[in-house]
Amino acid sequence: MIPRIKGTQDFLDLNLFNFLVDAFKNQAHLYSFSEVKTPIIEHLSLFQRSLGQETEVVSKEMFVIESRHENDDERMCLRPEMTAPIVRAFNDGSVQTTPWRVFSWGPCFRYERPQKGRYRQFHQITMEIIGSDAVAEDIQLLTMLHDFFRTYLHLNAFELHINYLGCSDDRAAYVGMLKVFLDGLGEALCSQCIVRKERNILRVFDCKNSGCQALYQDAPRLTDMLCECCSAEWTRLQNTLTVLHIPYVHRTTLVRGLDYYNKTVFEFVGKNLGSQDAFCGGGRYNQLVKQLGARQDYPSIGAAIGIERLMLVMQAEHGENVGKADSLVYVIISMSLAQHADALKIAHNVRLHDISIDVLFEGSVKSMFRKADKLGADLVIVLGEDEQKEGVVVVKDMASHTEEKVKQSDLVHYLEEFEHE
Repeated sequence: MIPRIKGTQDFLDLNLFNFLVDAFKNQAHLYSFSEVKTPIIEHLSLFQRSLGQETEVVSKEMFVIESRHENDDERMCLRPEMTAPIVRAFNDGSVQTTPWRVFSWGPCFRYERPQKGRYRQFHQITMEIIGSDAVAEDIQLLTMLHDFFRTYLHLNAFELHINYLGCSDDRAAYVGMLKVFLDGLGEALCSQCIVRKERNILRVFDCKNSGCQALYQDAPRLTDMLCECCSAEWTRLQNTLTVLHIPYVHRTTLVRGLDYYNKTVFEFVGKNLGSQDAFCGGGRYNQLVKQLGARQDYPSIGAAIGIERLMLVMQAEHGENVGKADSLVYVIISMSLAQHADALKIAHNVRLHDISIDVLFEGSVKSMFRKADKLGADLVIVLGEDEQKEGVVVVKDMASHTEEKVKQSDLVHYLEEFEHE
């Protein structure tokens, strides 16, 4: 037996997965987002330029595809995230109308230590608003996501965490002050934070070491050093969220793990997920579009939902059966080979009326009834030799254990009436 690859998973029941994707599509439609698709294979340089060479995603977690041709200078990889590919598609497609509101969903790939809620192949729903600098877009995106989780999915055990990273000038000034603070901590920092301090200093706040996190509570706050324009936007963002009754937590150490973020950053955090608690995150990336080849900057904001983590949140709050189809189940039992053709004909006619039905052909009558019960059948429709001659079927209600004869020509009407009871 060949097992699945470590860090991947088989979805043997896609009910909840598909429910979440379909639910988000409905929410996205309300906010005028269009669905797009990009390849899972991209040029490696796309992520080196967008995410930053010193991010762990690029330095440690990329699945790089080796070329068969020695002279192939452009290396490819499996996408580790979906924002950069959508920005590339925006540039490739020469999109003229902005803001461009799009969403997509599908698999992403990162080589990291698998654990609960974190896989080497995982799935995201991503949404991007390209070409708007208005802080009102930030607020509208947060509103859309909050309402999706709270109102549409009926989730309660989560928090919205936000921070504001300011403009490039704000960050340059802050980095100098943060460096002085970290130097003062000396060897109290973990080995990883010592490296990050020199290579990508804001990433120290992503450290999972509880000792480091305790130290960073006393770190200078970037939001205390904002320029006049950024300070006004940060205040407007907070005030408007309050007016809209969207609760949030200002997490001063929230920076997100990718280099392209600036200004607004946020995460939706599940209270029942353990250490990997963020199931949705995003923020602004005002320079990324030009960085990836556009002639001008297109200020933008986006977010990504981790589908596997959102599934865990849903199951923790609503139980393991959340998302299961609750439609009625109908099964035809064909008693012998002589009835197979008529059973198929009856089933075909039922399906023409958009009613789902299954047909069992093999095994004893007793075993077929057991199988129908395992399938969760509400009604079992029996077709034997006598029924075939009379042009009827016997319909057995599995809940009440009652049965009655129904003309084959009346079966569709009978099933429609049963669904409305």
